[in-house]
Amino acid sequence: MIKPYLMFSRECEEAFQLYLKAFDGELLAMQKYGDMPPNPEFPVAEKDKDLVLHAHLKLTENGFIMGSDGSRDLKESPKVCISVELNSEDQAIKAWNMLKEGGNVKMDLQPTFFSKLHGSVMDKFGVTWMFSVI
Repeated sequence: MIKPYLMFSRECEEAFQLYLKAFDGELLAMQKYGDMPPNPEFPVAEKDKDLVLHAHLKLTENGFIMGSDGSRDLKESPKVCISVELNSEDQAIKAWNMLKEGGNVKMDLQPTFFSKLHGSVMDKFGVTWMFSVI
């Protein structure tokens, strides 16, 4: 499944509450950074624990968006990414390897606590793809 993934700088929850009301949507998930299992390689500052790690909103019968907060400089980062959810690790690895050629890996494709594999890559055309194998 392919869904737009919106990137925010500390305003994801506020934006998703607006979208929820505007479309009479359904909030399917909203996880905060403070909900993550502790990881010494990815420490979360106390001031960031209420930021949105991942939100998933159903806008219409078949329309969905996802989003998160981050500390990245959005002038240098895309505001919208393409999120691809796949059931096959092989399919993800094939697409990942093709898209990273001439591109820029943002986060290595690797196992995470929420996905068999997850990663982010900007292809040679400047499009950022987020992969999740569920």
